[in-house]
Amino acid sequence: MKNICFYFQVHQPFRLKRYHFFNIGKDSNYFDDDSNSEILRKVAHNCYLPANRVLLDLIHKHGGKFKVSFSISGAAIEQFELYMPEVLESFKELARTGCVEFLAETYGHSLAILKSEEEFKAQVAAHTQKVQQHFGQTPTVFRNTELIYSDHIGNVVAGMGYKAMLAEGADNVLDWKSPNYLYTSATSPDLKLLLKNFRLSDDIAFRFSNHEWSGFPLTADKFVGWLNDLPADEQLVNLFMDYETFGEHQWVTTGIFDFLKALPDMVFYHSAFEFITPAEAAKTLTSAGAVSMPNPVSWADEERDLSAWLGNDLQDDAFGTLYSLEAKVKACDDEKIKRDWLFLQTSDHFYYMCTKFFADGDVHKYFNPYYTPYDAFMNYMNVIADFTLRVEQQCDKSKLKDQALAF
Repeated sequence: MKNICFYFQVHQPFRLKRYHFFNIGKDSNYFDDDSNSEILRKVAHNCYLPANRVLLDLIHKHGGKFKVSFSISGAAIEQFELYMPEVLESFKELARTGCVEFLAETYGHSLAILKSEEEFKAQVAAHTQKVQQHFGQTPTVFRNTELIYSDHIGNVVAGMGYKAMLAEGADNVLDWKSPNYLYTSATSPDLKLLLKNFRLSDDIAFRFSNHEWSGFPLTADKFVGWLNDLPADEQLVNLFMDYETFGEHQWVTTGIFDFLKALPDMVFYHSAFEFITPAEAAKTLTSAGAVSMPNPVSWADEERDLSAWLGNDLQDDAFGTLYSLEAKVKACDDEKIKRDWLFLQTSDHFYYMCTKFFADGDVHKYFNPYYTPYDAFMNYMNVIADFTLRVEQQCDKSKLKDQALAF
């Protein structure tokens, strides 16, 4: 049996408002509610609502044989709750079909695993509760922020009880191996690995509307033809992409929804492939062997490393300063501080500071509210300066309270 695993990432950050030096000590509301609401509504109308309708129709049309999976960040779910509950309801409707799997991830779409296992585990637990609350599922498969994986991260995730994890099928890791098999972690053999076929995924996500691409125009029959050309023994093609591919990155006028609607028919009637969820793949397929990734690997850019988020002094300074506050934040009993801490960790804030504006420049500009990486850094550090003051003040209050109780 040959299988396609369709996985979609859904995420919207709580973007920061313009926060100046003179706001420090005077304004503790950091997030741009108007912009976040406006962007969420725009993407919902372009992507989430119409794409969910298409998926629901396809599931019903094919009697449950068409299957997909999602991970939806806690930040995105909270914005659905705040601004567009009808989007959340449309995802719940997909969940009720039994053909859609929801994966675990970090609640704040953070890079916490690179600094703090404690914070990482707390966010994953909080995200799992959110998935259970809204979708009635307890995830058994994990997808880390930005698809970041390493042997160490795999060990942590396996230790938390997850059966499988998604990762990038990077050439510099696989060497001669194909991503089109199920693998296991080299250091935690019970953890199955589903590796992204980035070429076929990116044909849809990035190249679909590129008139200069040799594969243009991409049609469902052409894509299935490529699938049929794969070696006969390759068992699993993992198509991982941002859900915003449909209608937002690739506008409706490109024909992306027509492609999505036509793909299952072409797969079922003109290939030996079927659709499978990550949990089903981990449970039913046989591993082709172990894969080791000693250093973190991500989806991003040509390097497939961490440099999109932690590749320059600006990013390293901001990241280090934020996590230097962790112990004090955890000692606080102020819920607003804890919530701000959570969403100040979102990876997008560091992505906006990326200075890699060459071959990968365009993707770094998507919904980026800053003119330059330096603007992003200064804005973020102004917020962190105020946040630090609040944390210190709360710690002082806690100390005084403890001293008073001691007497």
